Amino acid sequence: MSDDALTTWCEVREQVDWSSAANVSPAPVRPAVDGLAVWFDGPVRLRDPDRADRLLAAMALSRAAASQGEPLTPALLAGWQKLVLGVNEVRLRRSDAFAKDGRERYGLTPHTWQDFAACLHQSADPSVTLPARAARAYLDIAFFHPYPDDNARLALLVLAHVLETEGVRLDEVGPLQTIRYADAPEGALDLAALVTVLIRATQRRATTRREKAPAEPAR
Repeated sequence: MSDDALTTWCEVREQVDWSSAANVSPAPVRPAVDGLAVWFDGPVRLRDPDRADRLLAAMALSRAAASQGEPLTPALLAGWQKLVLGVNEVRLRRSDAFAKDGRERYGLTPHTWQDFAACLHQSADPSVTLPARAARAYLDIAFFHPYPDDNARLALLVLAHVLETEGVRLDEVGPLQTIRYADAPEGALDLAALVTVLIRATQRRATTRREKAPAEPAR
């Protein structure tokens, strides 16, 4: 049997110096283009229109939760996942899970979901920079692999939720759609760096667009 990638991730997670990740301005970032909505309404819709509609509904629910300051919890994620899958009930997986054509195995122990809840709680830790918290939460979903299906899309919703709690939206999410490995601490920090780059690029493009917009006529 393959090594337990979840155990590996939990060890790597503690080794990564998340505080070394660059920070960004705390000012809200409102893009000219809603990158998450565009991703769901574009590439996802081309493959599965119904899934796109469900993801957009889950995105709206996640943003409402962020606006109310709701912390990430397994119960909150379950509500989103029901929308994503179009079902009335979802359950955390009850056995080992596999990904990457079986190359990664995510184990299950009596304390897995308690650990998962604790990791979600850390997504609001103010001692860690926003990009690092968002990246770490994304990877937590990827490697805890809480549900049998659609964990990748849930991870994207979770990353966006963490950013949204501080008023940040991205105008592009496509670069986030790459394969991540549980045993790569440098990859975890690279993801945090990528989130930082995307936030700054979004902010720059939004500012440029505002500056180029024609002035409203005086009344």
